[in-house]
Amino acid sequence: MKTFKIAVIPGDGIGVDVTMEGLKVLDKYEELFDIKFEKTFFPWGCEYYLKHGKMMDDDGMDVLKNYDAILLGAVGFPGVADHVSLHGLLIKIRQGFDQYINLRPIKLLNKNYCPLKNKKEEDIDFVVIRENVEGEYSNVGGIRNGDKAEGFALQTSVFTRKNTERVMKYAYDLAMERGKRLTSVTKSNALNYSMVFWDTIFGELGQEYKEVETESIHVDALSMYFVQKPEAYDVVVGSNLFGDIITDLGAALQGGLGFAASANINPEKEYPSMFEPVHGSAPDIAGMGIANPIAMIWTIKLMMDHLLPELDNDIIVNAIKSVVDEGKVLTKDMGGNATTVEVAEAIVQRI
Repeated sequence: MKTFKIAVIPGDGIGVDVTMEGLKVLDKYEELFDIKFEKTFFPWGCEYYLKHGKMMDDDGMDVLKNYDAILLGAVGFPGVADHVSLHGLLIKIRQGFDQYINLRPIKLLNKNYCPLKNKKEEDIDFVVIRENVEGEYSNVGGIRNGDKAEGFALQTSVFTRKNTERVMKYAYDLAMERGKRLTSVTKSNALNYSMVFWDTIFGELGQEYKEVETESIHVDALSMYFVQKPEAYDVVVGSNLFGDIITDLGAALQGGLGFAASANINPEKEYPSMFEPVHGSAPDIAGMGIANPIAMIWTIKLMMDHLLPELDNDIIVNAIKSVVDEGKVLTKDMGGNATTVEVAEAIVQRI
């Protein structure tokens, strides 16, 4: 029997609600396959910060490195600034465990939930690979005399050749597995150092992948094209900031953040990877039992892809699609009146 140790950080708000339901998928996998998941819960997040002055324990990284994967619900709570929560937990884990790949699937399950007219399910099915440990989120810079007229702020992006190459190689390899089309998100007309460097490496690696059709598109234009012609994209690779922005637009094409799953991956498995839905903590509806659990369940699917690639983990997405297509058990954000628990149980029953 295979055994995996899972560190579970439900976090704040609806993160707690959806995490508990997502874990039911792991229970179902234990029923179906010769697998065991040993789950350990950690109370870290913004509410923890308000009590202890820190987002996680001082030895948190040392503790987490002994796990096979990390499942995160969401972080964010009134009274804690977003930059504090992001750098105190999420970015700390991403960078500390060299989770240099952020993978976000953008796949439309039912055309009725797409805000674009005349788009079919097959028109929206692509993957965004976002650089995840440096770039614009490198946390290099500072503020000097911020309260004075001559005050200023510096925020410096860092792009290393080693990291940029490995992110792009991951994207090229994924493109080889899929439709052999790869789009690079850039802004080299304005960012004449970082993005020119990015473009140069993208072109160099393209010489090693002659079968892959490539294009480089400025991020502003790509935002427009995602709306006008999403069917043109298969694998998209972007920097930390650009990837962050365009994937929220991608989630809207799917039908909203209730579908938005993500994986923070260390491909070499030298460190644990972390899996999280990206809908945020939504404290205004926390504990009401109406949060959409689909993004978390889809996130569990990404975790299974990482831990158990030999299995047909599409059974999870197929189960989600079955419930969505049936349209009887859906949460309020999708026009239904079912609870978080009811939707999750309906999906798990179909796996």
